[in-house]
Amino acid sequence: MSEPADTNAAIWQSAEAVEAWATEAQRQERGREAHRRFMALLLPFGEQDEFTFLDLGAGTGAASRAILGMYPRSTAVLADFSAEMMKAGEREMRSWAGRYRYAEFDMAAAGAWPAAIPAALDAVVTSMCVHHLPDDRKQSLFAEIAGHLVPGGWYFNYDPVSAADPLVEATWDRVRDREDPEGAGYRHHRSPSEQARWDNHVRYIAPLGPQLEYLRAAGFEGVEVYWRHLENVIFGGCRPAPPS
Repeated sequence: MSEPADTNAAIWQSAEAVEAWATEAQRQERGREAHRRFMALLLPFGEQDEFTFLDLGAGTGAASRAILGMYPRSTAVLADFSAEMMKAGEREMRSWAGRYRYAEFDMAAAGAWPAAIPAALDAVVTSMCVHHLPDDRKQSLFAEIAGHLVPGGWYFNYDPVSAADPLVEATWDRVRDREDPEGAGYRHHRSPSEQARWDNHVRYIAPLGPQLEYLRAAGFEGVEVYWRHLENVIFGGCRPAPPS
């Protein structure tokens, strides 16, 4: 039997689907706020440094808001391909007017990046989006990110990973259900359409190890897992700076 078609692109272009996602994401953000703040702390900047970063696959801008709040002289470019998501993001980002802009970009498509994204970025972050990509696209995307970073620039990715061991996955599920009873109730009582959407959503979630190797193959240094809680990780690396 052939695998069902990947419908992620259509889902994120749907106003109804984005509204449903945003409602659930708002609930989940209560638990993710500290993680995003930690990812902002990992960036190698002083509080008053001026720099421009790219929030790739930005959605409504949760990662950008954490960074903009920590570094008051920073500027954000938020890249997303969904008009509905960017519309929702403009509402969420109103407090940061003048310090950010959206750029339309489909991160699932390999090739040249749009001119709206600067060719030399001080940092790049991705947050809860790379897991939507097939492995070959994850690998090529990491190489593209490396090519758009200034020497010494860092990339960090906050994302879920899969477990190769069913016992590990069962342990994650058990702990997650105790930590988030409301989410557990939803997960265990999905409608058939909700379950189909979920199965499509998680189809490309990959183990951590190969993704670290993709970063190394793209030329990153300092590749490491800088934070982890169950399936959620923050990993990244630095584009090497030329010898001084």
